[in-house]
Amino acid sequence: MKRWQGLLMLMSLFAATAYADPGDVQRFPAQGAPTAQLRIHGSTDIEVFGTVIADYQRLHPGTEVIYEDIITQDMYARYLRDRSGSAAPDLLISSGMDLQAKLVNDGHALAHRSAQTDALPAWAQWRHEAFGISYEPVAMVYNTRTLPASRVPHTRRQLLELLRAPDAPLLGRVGTYDVQRSSVGYLLATQDGQRGSMAGALLGALGDNQVQLEERTGVLLDRVSSGQLSLVYNVLGSYAQARIDAGAPLGIIEPEDYTLVMLRTAVIPRGGKHPEEARRFLDYLLSPRGQQVLSREARLMPILPAAGQRRGASPERSYRPIQLGPGLLVYLDALKRRQFLEAWRGSMQQGR
Repeated sequence: MKRWQGLLMLMSLFAATAYADPGDVQRFPAQGAPTAQLRIHGSTDIEVFGTVIADYQRLHPGTEVIYEDIITQDMYARYLRDRSGSAAPDLLISSGMDLQAKLVNDGHALAHRSAQTDALPAWAQWRHEAFGISYEPVAMVYNTRTLPASRVPHTRRQLLELLRAPDAPLLGRVGTYDVQRSSVGYLLATQDGQRGSMAGALLGALGDNQVQLEERTGVLLDRVSSGQLSLVYNVLGSYAQARIDAGAPLGIIEPEDYTLVMLRTAVIPRGGKHPEEARRFLDYLLSPRGQQVLSREARLMPILPAAGQRRGASPERSYRPIQLGPGLLVYLDALKRRQFLEAWRGSMQQGR
């Protein structure tokens, strides 16, 4: 019975995403005589990515850009639903590496090869069809006012000990992604499961502490910034750094045992009406100028070290890059997904 309940829940999840509402859309009119158009579906906030588009239009003032901000799971479902329509996207830019890899694996991507794509590290491109444009160390973020420095965990084992502490300092005050709704959260949780021997114990301890679950990084960071939460686990570090730069009382921990490094990836999908403009924009993103704008203006980690101001993608210390490739498809298998979610839900119900 439980097996069928899990299957029905999984089917409901995908049905919901298949008919998801459109995301936030912003049109960036051509700055000169219109000569081209580019439609981008992206999981990066418009406020962040708009600076990148504005710089691209300085180089190509005749290009109108339409950018739609969509969460990763909805982006994947909408592309499959609308790929032959008049508003089909020309470029998909997503932090959902596994879903991008599935599009490539299933024959939905166009190949592109250039001097810019050839400069990528081997782990940051796959089959000349999926390309990393920036990278994200996955971090713990804490409120510096509600969690004393002496209790800040620097490894997962230390986090586990804090979650199990007799005075329960994180009871109801710890958060992470809801992996049933967040494809990024699902990817990171399954990567933890493959890499970390204590992943199961950590999930159980989070459940015991009535972990707060959210779909979007911004909501989690809002709650830890306000003091509602003291710590959030497995979130994108660049978003937190932008808030720190704006004065939020936050600290970032890149776990010393291992720090997952996730890629923000670009795919040129079949069905788009402007594939050449998509190729040109992708080459811009991977050019020294584009990488510098991603770093300085959008506050994203550049994939190429030559971008200068911020760390490039030479994995350092305890960094463990999630490699683009067929390995990302393992936990998209329906049976494995169902089994993982059943175990995850069981852990989350502890302590409630």
